Amino acid sequence: MAEFKEFEKIPRLNRPVIITEKLDGTNACVVVEEGESGLFEDRLVFAQSRNRIITVDSDNYRFAKWVEDNKETLKQLGPGYHYGEWWGRGIQRDYGLTEKRFSLFNTSRWKDARPACCHVVPILSIWNGFGKVEEIIEKLRAEGSIAAPGFMDPEGIIMYHAAAQHYFKVTIKGDESPKGKQA
Repeated sequence: MAEFKEFEKIPRLNRPVIITEKLDGTNACVVVEEGESGLFEDRLVFAQSRNRIITVDSDNYRFAKWVEDNKETLKQLGPGYHYGEWWGRGIQRDYGLTEKRFSLFNTSRWKDARPACCHVVPILSIWNGFGKVEEIIEKLRAEGSIAAPGFMDPEGIIMYHAAAQHYFKVTIKGDESPKGKQA
């Protein structure tokens, strides 16, 4: 007998869309787990890249080392997986920075308070639907990075559609081609 599978609800397009600057670094995540005691000081903190758990001995642009060095402060993120971009000096475009930075993706959660060692990707716009994409891309192309003022080669934008709970990206250069196939 066939199994019943419900058709997913279709989210409304004209719901809040948060557009942030797409930083060209490497995907990273700080994982905070509750310790057995449940006490703040017993929280476990570790790092992962897009594809694997990383350690100081098997690192990704020294992100695991940064997490290790900042683990006491990073406990403030609370239990969970905290995704972001590890970017800056020596990573991809490097943005003319002298240091590396970790910028959290969840702008709604981290817009006000966050650990001092963390940044948040800059919000470029919030509105209903996808209507302002080209306008915002052109502004970035003309005025440069918001995350690293004066850097004139930003990568693009990320859009988070609240109702669909899904991210979309648009790059300034080569957006029409799959990654790795850009001219």
